[in-house]
Amino acid sequence: MGSALSYLALGDSYTIGEGVEEHGGWPMQLARGLRDAGIAIADPRIIATTGWTTDELAAAMDAAERLGDWDFVSLLIGVNNQYRGRVVDDYAGEFTRLLQRAIALAHGRADRVLVLSIPDWGVTPFARASGRNLQRIADELDAYNAAAREACAAHGVAFVDITGISRDGGDAADMLAEDGLHPSALMYARWTESAQPSAMALLSNT
Repeated sequence: MGSALSYLALGDSYTIGEGVEEHGGWPMQLARGLRDAGIAIADPRIIATTGWTTDELAAAMDAAERLGDWDFVSLLIGVNNQYRGRVVDDYAGEFTRLLQRAIALAHGRADRVLVLSIPDWGVTPFARASGRNLQRIADELDAYNAAAREACAAHGVAFVDITGISRDGGDAADMLAEDGLHPSALMYARWTESAQPSAMALLSNT
């Protein structure tokens, strides 16, 4: 696909697809769905590692070879900030800087960047077994997502809220990887279904 649009996916375990087959993560599913809909786009280059926080993603981007320009960039980051107990104000600043970098990598086009909200890991068996306050997890993630949504609005970037999807049956066995924490390919398919209309709209802008 020499003429295919290039795609850079930035994030953490949710972007790399921890616990699922290589093609089961949502960025890979999104690329396939876009191709099926007639948009020529390559499989994503993924810069993501399980456990990464916003600052760790930024450091990895700093350490990578010159990343160049991309036709489409997605970003989903922050769950590990919340897991480690970091305050939302710090997340807001670090997320905004990552968002600005994502825009710069997309030829400076905010209309070629797509952000997904952080899912609620508090609904999972892993969370229940952890002894943590599940309502507090939900409340903190809502605050994180509100900060990300605000940053996206300020920069003209599309924001897709998949948090509600993650809370709707996200504790079911078929919606989880074997670790009882990360989503299965089926859950990622639901995220993809939600994100694809926004991605199609962005990529239809010439």
